[in-house]
Amino acid sequence: MTLADRALLALAPAAAHWAVRGLAATLRITEVGTEHAASFWERRAPLIYAIWHGRILMIPCLYARAKRVHVMASRSRDGELEARFLARFGFEVVRGSTTRGGAAALRSLVECLRRGREAAVAPDGPLGPRYVVQPGVIALARLSGVPILPLAFGAAPAWRLRSWDEFLVPKPFARGVVSFGPPLQVPHDADRPEQEALRKRLESTLRELTWQADARALVA
Repeated sequence: MTLADRALLALAPAAAHWAVRGLAATLRITEVGTEHAASFWERRAPLIYAIWHGRILMIPCLYARAKRVHVMASRSRDGELEARFLARFGFEVVRGSTTRGGAAALRSLVECLRRGREAAVAPDGPLGPRYVVQPGVIALARLSGVPILPLAFGAAPAWRLRSWDEFLVPKPFARGVVSFGPPLQVPHDADRPEQEALRKRLESTLRELTWQADARALVA
């Protein structure tokens, strides 16, 4: 690792953490569909939160909760940056991705969920395609028995980066909308066709929630 890499890892997560906290303090946030999550929060029952990769920026700051949430980050340098950033909000990070260490990371997340912890997943990450749910989140829900809670974030005005996920960055004092969808349970004995049907249902729900969050942010 070069000196520049070490400096980046040391400084960037801290700077990003405080920048996001400062930005969040200026936003006007509206929540929609919290009734889908309320009973789980009240019972302290675990959930798997699913949100598109390009909409994750503000979520750790807005929903850092007392019960630690586990997330997966790749073993790359970018994954290390992400891991250090999330850790500053109290998130527990499991290292792995679809290309390196994914099976081991999936097993670790399953064990965390079985112990009553929570998990957050970007089901189209880390490489896309954008807004296409990969099968890993369905496998996680099937093996753990924990339901998936679809989650969307929209903001206006906002910047959209020229990245594969069109990463959304709210502008200061923007209107933000967080939208929760109904939980999706994946039976432990679900066969491949049923798992694929549930994957498509989650994908459709997340796309609809995101469209609604964007539309609400424009008129809120």
